[in-house]
Amino acid sequence: MARVVVLGSLNVDIVAHVETLPRPGETVAAVRPIVRLAGGKGGNQAVAAADAGANVVMVGAVGDDEAGRAYTVRLAGRGIFPRLAVVHGVPTGTAFVTVAASGANAIVVAPGANAQARAEVADLLEGDVLLCQLEVPVEVVAAAARLAARAGARVVINAAPYAALPADVLALADPLVVNEVEAGQLADSGAVPGSLLVTFGAAGASWDGERVDGVPVPAQQVLDTTGAGDAFCGALAAALARGDDRATALRWAATAGADAVRRVGAQPDPQL
Repeated sequence: MARVVVLGSLNVDIVAHVETLPRPGETVAAVRPIVRLAGGKGGNQAVAAADAGANVVMVGAVGDDEAGRAYTVRLAGRGIFPRLAVVHGVPTGTAFVTVAASGANAIVVAPGANAQARAEVADLLEGDVLLCQLEVPVEVVAAAARLAARAGARVVINAAPYAALPADVLALADPLVVNEVEAGQLADSGAVPGSLLVTFGAAGASWDGERVDGVPVPAQQVLDTTGAGDAFCGALAAALARGDDRATALRWAATAGADAVRRVGAQPDPQL
């Protein structure tokens, strides 16, 4: 059975809920107690891929701390094989997330151990899908993509947060996944990927011109948009690993993204 091998970040999300996001220089009060949740784009996408039925390996790094140990146990408990480096003297990655009543969010990430993730993907096989994001070093993503391509695995890269990728790596991505903001940054850079999938939030997505509409979610059901894009990417990779065509994979991904905004946190049952 083809696998989804996720190379990416693992963060502890410290989440505060507010009525409206603070403006520069403004202090606002949280409207509920602070919570500590599992996050990081890599972890979020691995969980989403597993929830979509994929056989998932998570490649990344955690600190030699309680948070890292808790996250490792969490992944295994969700049926994900954790292939994680334990970095001594460095904390597990942390994200400070502020969520408004509208569901909009603002996030500050302290990479911690994520900055020392390695491209431990030498066992990739033909038919596997390598799924990466850019909360780990770009050179690590590039090395993993090249290894995957040589092994005959499919490379899916979510260019978030946006960073420039080498031209040969852009050519390997099938697809490169970006949101509207990242698509603008990509266009401004002049870089041309071999295959491009742009997400438009509630308006759906387009993959090399093939469009899928968004799944409608009533405004009163939108609790938190954190991780919706990650749910999209994880479900997309799972669909591709089982051999779905583009249209089917896009529909699965759009549905997963819509489902994600109906819950608080970037993952289901995310408490750490």
